[in-house]
Amino acid sequence: MKRKIVEIDEAKCTGCGLCANACHEGAIAMVDGKAKLVKDDYCDGMGDCLPECPAGAIKIVEREAAAYDAEAVEKLKVEKLKGVESAMSKPKLTESPSPSAQHVALPGGCPGKAMRTFNRTDPGRAVSTKPQITAASSMPPYQNGNGGPQSQLAQWPCQIRLVPVKAPFFQGAKLLIAADCTAYAYAAFHQEFMRGKVTIVGCPKLDPVDYSEKLTEIIRENDIKSVTIVRMEVPCCGGLEMAAKKALQASGKFIPWQVVTLSLDGRIIE
Repeated sequence: MKRKIVEIDEAKCTGCGLCANACHEGAIAMVDGKAKLVKDDYCDGMGDCLPECPAGAIKIVEREAAAYDAEAVEKLKVEKLKGVESAMSKPKLTESPSPSAQHVALPGGCPGKAMRTFNRTDPGRAVSTKPQITAASSMPPYQNGNGGPQSQLAQWPCQIRLVPVKAPFFQGAKLLIAADCTAYAYAAFHQEFMRGKVTIVGCPKLDPVDYSEKLTEIIRENDIKSVTIVRMEVPCCGGLEMAAKKALQASGKFIPWQVVTLSLDGRIIE
């Protein structure tokens, strides 16, 4: 029968395993370091794996495929649940495990690429739950306590190379594209630049990739409301600015944008 089903581009696949973890039906598995659609009849064609792929290697196509076997998938889910419950019930390993102890590998992909969204508008989640430390001398400068500055990072991951092309947090977002060094150079970076925005960062000097292609896909495939580019005054940051401008043009969308340049000593100079 002809129906919608997942297709994985092996050339784009980075082998992170996030799609296999996101596939509730067990249709995707990691084979020789690459994601593979191993059973057509286990894929429902709904594409839960799509937003998890940071490389944009997955798409939904329509082709001849075996009918979706809901009964077999449900049976597999029950078996997986039993396996996880069994693993969780085993005693945890100590720092010096006995020779008979075995390591239990629980399901999951690369933690660094797992999507998260942080609610920065909810005081209950934005503020630390640690007790207030009243003595200033007893609190190291890196602890913010209950009243100190809070992170304004709205999502994870934030690296351009790791962030998925399509993700819920991109919808209706004000996008901040920032060079890695900017947050270290500018003291109030979180409050003045990141607040209310989805932040993605990168360094064209260190990452041997052309950001423009992925940025184009992000802008084209999502409802981005505005783009702010923050870079350092050094020449290598020009690569990030150029990639972002190229992406805005290639996306075919008219979106308000601006570029802010920071000096090496942390001042806004443009």
